Amino acid sequence: MLQLTNITKTYAAQTILADVSFVVNACERVGLIGANGCGKTTLLRIIAGDEQPDRGVVSVRASVGYLPQGIALDDARTVGAYIRAGIAEYDAARHRVETLAAQMAQSSSEELIAEYGDACARFDARGGYAVERRIEEILAGLQLGASRDMPISQLSGGQRTRVGLARLLIAQPDLLLLDEPTNHLDIAALEWLEKFLREYRGAAIIVSHDWAFLDATVARILELDDQTHRVTEYAGNYSAYVEAKAREREKQFQAWQDQQDEIAHLSNAARHLRGIAKFRKGGKADGGDKFARGFFANRGMETIRRAKQIERRIEHLLTDARVDKPARSWQMKLEFGAMPRGGQIVVALEDAGFAFGAGEYLFRHANLTLQHGERIALIGPNGSGKTTLLRVIAGELAPTEGSARVGANVRIGYIAQEQETLDANATPLALIRALAPLDETQARHFLHFFLFEGDQVFTRVGALSFGERARLLLAWLVIGGANCLLLDEPINHLDIPSRARFQTALDAFPGTILIATHDRAFIDQFATGIWSPVEGTLKRFVDRGELSARVIARSDLRDEAISEL
Repeated sequence: MLQLTNITKTYAAQTILADVSFVVNACERVGLIGANGCGKTTLLRIIAGDEQPDRGVVSVRASVGYLPQGIALDDARTVGAYIRAGIAEYDAARHRVETLAAQMAQSSSEELIAEYGDACARFDARGGYAVERRIEEILAGLQLGASRDMPISQLSGGQRTRVGLARLLIAQPDLLLLDEPTNHLDIAALEWLEKFLREYRGAAIIVSHDWAFLDATVARILELDDQTHRVTEYAGNYSAYVEAKAREREKQFQAWQDQQDEIAHLSNAARHLRGIAKFRKGGKADGGDKFARGFFANRGMETIRRAKQIERRIEHLLTDARVDKPARSWQMKLEFGAMPRGGQIVVALEDAGFAFGAGEYLFRHANLTLQHGERIALIGPNGSGKTTLLRVIAGELAPTEGSARVGANVRIGYIAQEQETLDANATPLALIRALAPLDETQARHFLHFFLFEGDQVFTRVGALSFGERARLLLAWLVIGGANCLLLDEPINHLDIPSRARFQTALDAFPGTILIATHDRAFIDQFATGIWSPVEGTLKRFVDRGELSARVIARSDLRDEAISEL
């Protein structure tokens, strides 16, 4: 179905892909992993035909559907119109069948009957009325059934992702290319997508930093190494990859250790032999006996010859037969420094409500207080107003009614879901120096902690990968000295090691945190409380268990709220 042979791609002087080769067979689910910025998106774009390799061959014998990160939708359309535009040929075939059927009700000539038969054959070849059932199933699974008439311009980030995904899945290509498909999906949509992909009859290459999602959906892992720029294959899901990688590292470390021991042993032997040869050459009296002088000279030469043999063996071990010590990959260093404490009341919502224009209120009559040191998880289905609430608290939006008051000496640090707080034309170096009195050397040293190396600090933000931008946002957050963090799905684009490092840093953060997330394990481990949009307002809960009990007890709540638990 898909074969890549020696794919190589270079941007300016930077190699992204080097002789990448692999095969994907029909119905196979493959996970593509690697560090942020290593070239995963570039590889998908090459497979999709959106970009050309500098060298190598891409052979595709299948229809391909590609879901990029940050998908651009047509804001002038409604959800329904945009989705159906992806199956225009099917709609045309159906329209032709229905038009001919109406004509046959008036006239039934042999020519019309034959034309109707041909039209039915073409319609059936495109799936027939089973496509309509598939549309309903996918829209329901992605919670878009009630959104057909909604303008795309009014959708949240999570809703936009689901619309793009729905259009792709409805088209049912032979090969799906999914670049971070779980970003912005709420829990119910994520679990539905896992089930859909397990049952999908086509093949899929999935880029994801969600290890649980990869465990549930793929049977092979392709690791793109950010140092060699090559792909290594591992059988099994992500957990199997982690185990195989650990065994591989242990085996390589043991081989390296064995070689170091051999080199040390041989070096000692060579040094010992040269010492003996030196002693025999000048350290023994011979009383003028010519025979004795010849004997010791020959023995000395033989000893030197053996020493040189051993030294050649050492040189071979250090060059041609060298075993490298397993490299320790750089990990992001994320530590929040000292900051002013701020007041005890960090944020106070007083009868707050918000609606866009004359539209329906997302929430009303919200009366909540965020206290110093709290870690509050903001959870709810996509489109329920979580991002809007964070923007209101951050001061980007004014509440439609009531107030959202920030406490004395509170410094807000806000990470937006769509990374729009970053200037696309700025460079990482310029952004950091604008926030702190650092010279260029100091700023570059600071950015190195977030894995920005060399001339990468001069790269335009708009040219960085989504994962690299996520790391830059974290750097911006740290250098800003905020004592209250407003985080809207902050780990979406981070690779797995960076996610773990970020969560550790949040645990140690001495200030206050309000975080919108769908990660259930993170919520249970981290949150000291929950805010959730229910009953048309915002309510506080001790934990997900209390929220679940509240939802179940109230049959008049929206079905989407239940799905978020």
